Amino acid sequence: MPSDHIPDISIVIPVYNEAENLAPLVHAVRNALKADRMSYEVLLVDDGSTDGSAGILKDLAREFPEVRAVILRRNFGQSAAMTAGFDHARGRILVSMDGDLQNDPEDIPRLVSRLNEGYDLVIGWRRDRKDPFLSRRLPSILANRIIGMATGVRLHDYGCSLKAYRREVTENLLLYGELHRFIPVLADLYGVRIAEMEVTHHPRTKGRSKYGIGRTYRVILDLILMLFFQRFATRPLQFFGLSGGALFLGGFAIESYLAWVKLWLGEDIGSRPLLLLGALLVITGIMLFGTGLIAELVIRTYYEATGKRIYSVREILE
Repeated sequence: MPSDHIPDISIVIPVYNEAENLAPLVHAVRNALKADRMSYEVLLVDDGSTDGSAGILKDLAREFPEVRAVILRRNFGQSAAMTAGFDHARGRILVSMDGDLQNDPEDIPRLVSRLNEGYDLVIGWRRDRKDPFLSRRLPSILANRIIGMATGVRLHDYGCSLKAYRREVTENLLLYGELHRFIPVLADLYGVRIAEMEVTHHPRTKGRSKYGIGRTYRVILDLILMLFFQRFATRPLQFFGLSGGALFLGGFAIESYLAWVKLWLGEDIGSRPLLLLGALLVITGIMLFGTGLIAELVIRTYYEATGKRIYSVREILE
């Protein structure tokens, strides 16, 4: 494929220590798309692998003209690797998938076909998932339900990497930390049309899984961040101001009561724990309100300095 050719589809695959799976993966993708009329590129992003994956990617890129490789300097994490892939992809449609051969490349044309029905993002659903139940599937089931109830974006499988995106969707995704799990929530913030489709899932036969139940705590922290993004990303003062105001009023009420007890009833209040509680609530309320003001200034500086808008236009009709 000529370097200046713009493909119809870019398949973005983050890779971390998957040396045994890379060649079979590329061959599987090529076989799945060889009958399709649309042009494509396979963009593999090596996220600081230590098992020789980078060397194999270089060989594959030399052997197949539709294969491109992005080699990161060190391990930055899956969210960063996906962002690098999105940034360097050239296609008008992007498809992300894992590099462990558990996602089936045969599903790619089906995802793209569903995307062309008028959706902006199509998400794979591993209904018959081939992973251990206690360590992988059970935490995933619980996480999917909690995220769906908390965010209102109800999906069966948030963790499936096999997704198809319109290019404008990925251009608005800011992934860092562990936020690749919350791509549907981030996309929903921009009002994209989301569909879910059942996909095939295979058991891992080579290499080791990089996921485990230990990531549950990180998912909870990211969920809190997502809830804040959904409700207060452009108006943080309302969150911190309301919280701080409630605490301040509670503390002021307590201190007012104690002042009445001291001045009118003549009772000693110096040893009462309620005095310290009231003072703590007043101080915390003032600090939260001040934090809200600072956050409001940061948000305004961010939007004005970057030229970003707080809205997203789907189309303009004239």
